Amino acid sequence: MDKEQNQNDKELYQSFLNESMQDYEKSNMVPEKDQKKLIKAGRNHALQTNIMISLAILLLIVPVLTLSSYLYYAIGGKANHLIDIATKTIYVTEPNMSLEEMEVEEDIGFFTMNLYFDVFKRIGKEDYNAGEYSVSFALDNANLPDRNMNLERPLPITGDMETDMLYHPNGPHGKTVNSDWEILDHLPDGTVGEIYLSMNQLMKPEELENQLGKNVEVRWVAVDTGLEDKNLYEAGYSVTPIGYPLQVDTTTWSPFNGREKSNEEVFLAIIKFLAKDEKTAEKISRARSLALKERIPYIEKNGVQVYGAVVTGPTPELRKLKDIDLINVMKVGEVRLWNWK
Repeated sequence: MDKEQNQNDKELYQSFLNESMQDYEKSNMVPEKDQKKLIKAGRNHALQTNIMISLAILLLIVPVLTLSSYLYYAIGGKANHLIDIATKTIYVTEPNMSLEEMEVEEDIGFFTMNLYFDVFKRIGKEDYNAGEYSVSFALDNANLPDRNMNLERPLPITGDMETDMLYHPNGPHGKTVNSDWEILDHLPDGTVGEIYLSMNQLMKPEELENQLGKNVEVRWVAVDTGLEDKNLYEAGYSVTPIGYPLQVDTTTWSPFNGREKSNEEVFLAIIKFLAKDEKTAEKISRARSLALKERIPYIEKNGVQVYGAVVTGPTPELRKLKDIDLINVMKVGEVRLWNWK
């Protein structure tokens, strides 16, 4: 009797359980169409969550990288150091070229820095905008600069002793070059000009200035460094003229302001400074090679002697220089209307 009763209880329990499960399945059954919507909604939610997390990470990374870039160029004066290399390279490799250092603009990106500055030429008694430079750095590695020049007779983008209009008296390049005296003769008297003079011997800068007289202004002198009189095979380097402004620049920011050192002393200090980052200076200059580590010992041993100069003045006064026997080659640079006061 008890066995029958237990069996009946089990069957009754099982029937209640089955009914409950069927009721649960019916109440929680989701149509297939709705299931797809739920899955799609879940995927979209997960995608939005991932996007938001990624944006949050990016928004965090950008300021961190920006701050890190500024710190890289600020710590130890890296930015100022690169600006010094760029500006001082111009003074000693570009004849009769200067710049307004206070006008140098810098733009720092993600571990990059771009420099923008104008360069000027003195023609007569005025400084004319000669063009614009844009120099980009990746970390501290310079790229070739972009130059936008405003000159009628610019020097080549890549310079050497054969093309830069200043020739050493013992060098191979100036022997077949014709002077531009005829061009100078045909310029109007009411103009001022810039000319490149190559001498037939080496001399001290002050001696050259005395030879040219007081009616013209010597703006820049080309220094003998022991490589200018050699051909490429002998020197092993394709070099360009290097030199310095002969006139003192009274503006306080110029390295050649004459306050503490002579222009000759500043020139020597600059090329020693550039020798420490010579590859960077070479990228900024037009030279294939500066060879400063070879040139500096020669200058220290032999002193500063010059073989050429860039001169400016009234065209009638420039014509008179033809009578100076020491001049070997003369090339005409820029010409402007009369401004000689």
